[in-house]
Amino acid sequence: MPIPPPRVGSVIRFNYIWHHEHRRGHDEGKERPVALVLAYNKALTGEVRVVVLPITHRKPDKEALAVRIPDKTKRLLGLDGEQSWIICDEANDAEWPGYDLRPVPGHTLKWEYGLLGQGLYNQARTLFVNAVKARRLKKVKRD
Repeated sequence: MPIPPPRVGSVIRFNYIWHHEHRRGHDEGKERPVALVLAYNKALTGEVRVVVLPITHRKPDKEALAVRIPDKTKRLLGLDGEQSWIICDEANDAEWPGYDLRPVPGHTLKWEYGLLGQGLYNQARTLFVNAVKARRLKKVKRD
């Protein structure tokens, strides 16, 4: 079964590497849910790439641009019951489908937990865009 095209606003399973880990030379991260905030085609090659934002249980510090995921949304996506946040000023940029895309636990052919609600996605996207404009985005290019 081929992997479908990326859907902006979806929550997928991904081998995410934090910016501080990348700076220390790590090239492998941790499998986790991430929010797919942007999909684009490279002009010269047509390669499809995605930008994903990490979802974490760790409460962000006051300076971080982050959105808390409502409990109801977490239940609908099939995620655990712990509080979680989408971190919007840190991202991985990767080829689609690429090595870092992983199946959802318990499923061999499912790549997506589901979609964020439109309001939650818009909040995350706005904070992401603000981070880009303010040159606060810490991005790791994965290849």
